[in-house]
Amino acid sequence: ARISAWAARVWWMLRWVGFDHAAILDGGLRAWIAEGRPTSTEPTRPAPAVLTPRLRPELVAEREEVRAAVGDAEVQLVDALPAGHFRGETQMYHRPGHIPGACNVCAVDLIDEAGRYRPLADLSELHRGDPAARTITYCGGGIAASSNAFVLTRLGFSDVAVYAASLQEWAADPTNPLTVDDS
Repeated sequence: ARISAWAARVWWMLRWVGFDHAAILDGGLRAWIAEGRPTSTEPTRPAPAVLTPRLRPELVAEREEVRAAVGDAEVQLVDALPAGHFRGETQMYHRPGHIPGACNVCAVDLIDEAGRYRPLADLSELHRGDPAARTITYCGGGIAASSNAFVLTRLGFSDVAVYAASLQEWAADPTNPLTVDDS
């Protein structure tokens, strides 16, 4: 699941700078080779090109937007950490718990035993929010949250952002609320 989360982070970052057709090799190189697909050890020599980034700020949620989202029924917050972190049973960041109003969809649960994303029908059971609503994913540092953003985008959610600083930033500020519960 870690490999898929990092691949999703790169996918999200590429989209953020304007590469709208970025993709993820589901299952990674290991799955590609297992399927008997061709590989090469020869270096690729791409044609020179000019990169003109077109930043897409709507794909990034900053702390102030997340603060405004707390208590706003029009915004969906998705915590990508394991349930124990979400409930506050374990603490990896400055304080335990989750951002109030968030639902918990652990990024690890998006991946099957073979390291591939689960089928869309299964993933839609995990993500039941409004596909048209602003949806902000977060985790500890924006890696696992990128995997949820990838899945939400594949499910047709049209306004998805990653809170890249996530709980690393949020939990460090005691004025930011966190909820500890058994939900």
